Amino acid sequence: MISVLIAEDQDMVRAGFRLILETQPDIDVVADVPDGVSAVEQARRLEPDVCLVDVRMPGLDGLEVTRRLAPHTRVVVVTTFDSDEVLNKALDLGACGFLTKDASPGLLAEAVRSAARGDVLVSPQVVLRVLRRSTPPVASADAEVLSERELEVVREVSKGLSNNEIAVALKVSVSSVKAYLASVQTKVGARNRVEVVAWAFRAHVVAG
Repeated sequence: MISVLIAEDQDMVRAGFRLILETQPDIDVVADVPDGVSAVEQARRLEPDVCLVDVRMPGLDGLEVTRRLAPHTRVVVVTTFDSDEVLNKALDLGACGFLTKDASPGLLAEAVRSAARGDVLVSPQVVLRVLRRSTPPVASADAEVLSERELEVVREVSKGLSNNEIAVALKVSVSSVKAYLASVQTKVGARNRVEVVAWAFRAHVVAG
């Protein structure tokens, strides 16, 4: 089981995160708190695998919480403020994930699992925005290394969908989605979903 602490100052959002995560068979929410000071105190007491942290909270903001807890505790930052500055600061401080609050429930759970593995997951929409500003696309011929079904999976990943949501969208099994995604990562040299999205943008598979 992956133990999770939720730090979010809005009661309804915090309750929503708990509800989403508690439906996952491999995730256990050990505490939820409304401010940054409590987040640090409870994280040090309970030692959860992952802390889900809002950026704007009373007491200590999410970036300061990240600074105090990472890398001993893996932190996923969740915010409505998806600025490049906040993203870069969060990652520089050791965050293992960066999601906007409009992320799907499946992606929220996926980010927790990714952080528990030590991987980094960033909302695909944020990745695409950063890439549009900083990286010139490469020739679309690169996309020819993938099958049509693999390209479909990449496009769904770029929308921010989880493996379960992709399986429903494409009417295939979750195990098939995982197999397609593993094949994509091997073919394009990507280590995770973030790098798959980056490759998709550069290869004109998605428009950004």
